Amino acid sequence: MANRRNTVQRQIVLETLKKLDTHPTAVDVYSEIHKTHPTIGQATVYRNLRQLAEGGEIGALMLPDDLGRFDGRVDRHYHFKCKNCGRIFDVDIDYLTGINETVQQKYGFQVDEHDVVFRGICPECRGAMIE
Repeated sequence: MANRRNTVQRQIVLETLKKLDTHPTAVDVYSEIHKTHPTIGQATVYRNLRQLAEGGEIGALMLPDDLGRFDGRVDRHYHFKCKNCGRIFDVDIDYLTGINETVQQKYGFQVDEHDVVFRGICPECRGAMIE
């Protein structure tokens, strides 16, 4: 029975994360789940997020000077973080595999993947600054 319950809880965590396209923190995911499933504890949500990320079912973003965040998308893509509002956006450009090969050839590392986070001001914040 514990396995079945965990599966239901894991599904709730996964569905909630996919519904939140904001790259939420674990606290954000828990807060959203708690609204409709108050009996699911914080530790359960955190554990399931970790397990889903380890299993490759969700993405985990670890950005400098930021709490860990989660991403419902698992395809290779980049991100943009606004320095003003702190929101994180998906950047849908081609994944640059050539970078992996360059680093591998120059330094001898075996490069499997890379992460890129662009930083600056999002269009909404830029617009607010102009007004």
